[in-house]
Amino acid sequence: MLTRLAYRINAALEARLPEQRLFLKSDEGTRFIRLRPLTQAVLLSTGGLLTAWTIIATSIILMDSIAAGSDADQAVMQQQLFEQRLTALSNDRDLRAEEASRAQERFNLALTEVSDMQGRLLASEDRRKELETGIDVIQNTLRRTILERDEARAALDRTTTALTAQGGATELGRARDALATVSIMAGTLGQTARERDEMVKMAGAARDEADAIQRSKEELELRNDAIFARLEEAITVSMEPLDRMFSAAGMSPDNLLDQVRRGYSGQGGPLMPIVSTKGSTLTQDERRANVILQGLDRMNLYRLASVKAPFANPIPSGNYRFTSGFGYRNDPKGAGTRMHAGLDFAGSYGTPLYATADGVVVKAGWGNGYGRMVQIRHDFGLETLYGHMSQIRVSVGQRVSRGDRIGDMGNSGRSTGTHLHYEVHVGGRPVNPMTFIKAASDVF
Repeated sequence: MLTRLAYRINAALEARLPEQRLFLKSDEGTRFIRLRPLTQAVLLSTGGLLTAWTIIATSIILMDSIAAGSDADQAVMQQQLFEQRLTALSNDRDLRAEEASRAQERFNLALTEVSDMQGRLLASEDRRKELETGIDVIQNTLRRTILERDEARAALDRTTTALTAQGGATELGRARDALATVSIMAGTLGQTARERDEMVKMAGAARDEADAIQRSKEELELRNDAIFARLEEAITVSMEPLDRMFSAAGMSPDNLLDQVRRGYSGQGGPLMPIVSTKGSTLTQDERRANVILQGLDRMNLYRLASVKAPFANPIPSGNYRFTSGFGYRNDPKGAGTRMHAGLDFAGSYGTPLYATADGVVVKAGWGNGYGRMVQIRHDFGLETLYGHMSQIRVSVGQRVSRGDRIGDMGNSGRSTGTHLHYEVHVGGRPVNPMTFIKAASDVF
């Protein structure tokens, strides 16, 4: 039955694939191999399938290569963008700090001018009060003198009339003396009146000067208010992204800053009032200035905290691609599903690896499963771990800073290829390192 089926198939294919014979000639004779239509169809089908498989496999390899190149380019672009944003924020921070310093100098100068103006205003007010008191005294004296003069003239007239009637020469001489005395008093009173007028003019000038000083003081207060408003707005705009960055990393900003403040307290703490109160109440401007200085101090504490927390990328060059994330995954060695406590960065053998924050090296050597590894302890209960290195460039107890080279990428330990295994621990518990990297990239 199979022979009959094969015969029918060969007969059907005969029109398109006629029977072929392959002749093999040797010294002993000539032989041939018969290629029936069915055999030719099987060979052609097999060749076509092999060709199709080769094309598909080549396409898949090319697509993987293109995708890998695209991921690398995208990582490089993201790294460049990260560095540009970091540089821009650093420049903006320096500019705001410089503006705050200049504003503080202008504010101190303004306070000095206000103090001088207040002193001159108080002195003018004292002079005005003294002049008004002197004018009142002179006016009272003048009224009393004029009254005495009028009484003396009346008495003189009565005496002159009596002496004229009696013809007494001695009394007439006395009356003349009294008249001369009254004339002298009248001259003195005239001089006093002129002095009073001059003092009235001086009092008016003092009032005008006091009004001008008051207007200058009000204008200075308006300028200071505008400066304070700009500084307060700048601090608010700069502070919110930093608050969000530390909150996104699962860290309490207030507790974090308290720890930094204790570590950098020095004598008297990092912040002192701009004006010594000596038990008195601060003015509104002094309170606003203190709030601004507290904001600047908080930004400086954030700067210190950001250096001591692992917000940087362990491979800042960007020459890598992510091959495994944080969480449960299928073990690459075929050991079932396991927890992967970090991130895997695949790259070239010997790629430089850098510390992501300031800290102290607590482990540097061979670790079970990690191969050559480095573990760094940072402030705030944070630790970072770098595994599968080809070379370690630090030693236990060494203090490192962010950006210091600590080793090279390799394939040591339990690994399937060249890569960096990077972990972040908070309070001894592993957390997703991408949380810190992404939180920093959203700000910088």
